[in-house]
Amino acid sequence: MPEVDREGDRYATDRPQQAPGFFLKGSHQLDWGMKNRLARVFSPSSGRTVMLAVDHGYFQGPTSGLERIDLSILPLLPSCDALFCTRGVLRSLVPAESPKPMVLRASGGPSILREELSDEQIAMDMDDAVRLNAAGVGIQVFIGGEHETRSVHNMTKLVDAGLRTGIPVMGITAVGKNMVRDAKYFRLACRIIAELGAQYVKTYYVDDGFETVTASCPVPIVMAGGKKLAELDALTMAYNAVQQGAAGVDMGRNIFQSEAPKAMIAAINAVVHKNAKPKEAYDLFSAMKVGG
Repeated sequence: MPEVDREGDRYATDRPQQAPGFFLKGSHQLDWGMKNRLARVFSPSSGRTVMLAVDHGYFQGPTSGLERIDLSILPLLPSCDALFCTRGVLRSLVPAESPKPMVLRASGGPSILREELSDEQIAMDMDDAVRLNAAGVGIQVFIGGEHETRSVHNMTKLVDAGLRTGIPVMGITAVGKNMVRDAKYFRLACRIIAELGAQYVKTYYVDDGFETVTASCPVPIVMAGGKKLAELDALTMAYNAVQQGAAGVDMGRNIFQSEAPKAMIAAINAVVHKNAKPKEAYDLFSAMKVGG
């Protein structure tokens, strides 16, 4: 076994990584087409994104709030920066005249009926992403999982295809049932995903040390929304994440399972793009909810 160095501790969380020539960190040497796609997903004015994640059906089926995407999600499209969905949903439900950038789920395999979820494969060809005019693709990476090596190789194959076609890859940190969700794990997972070529990373927020996760990752991080929380708690989590270095959120259940999804996505936008404090954003949510 090779000797393993101890984990570092000099994160310089008070000094943001420089992004010369392009507004997203770690992206200034990418090709024009890839930067153009990233600039559609991430707002050049704020450097952040509000992605709406509705890909849950790829292994969960008709998740609560996603039973009828035409009724629950399409009305929210004007309020998000990008939609994270499957190619099946895109082709069957999303209007082709929509100007919103689409990021497509590119991995799949086991369903919720299986105990081991890390046994995923690449589930779409990058040529199909090109046909669909995708602004990016997302793939699950199971660092520490039973099928860790395969999931890493799935991602690197997709990264190679993305470099050939100019399509960015979002690596997603997948946390198994028995893994510890702490900053040490997410520092490891996010750094590995970035080192192996993903253009940005989706990961979970942790209360202790999240700023070290974003500081030690050389590409943008977007925060995963995770399980449904009370609205103020979800807004607080999103606020803390972007204040601690996240380049936005990729949120699903905390928006489409809210009692007022349009009001909630507006409040999330205020937090991410305007640095609204959680209480301000919650007041906006409450006012919009009452106003219909």
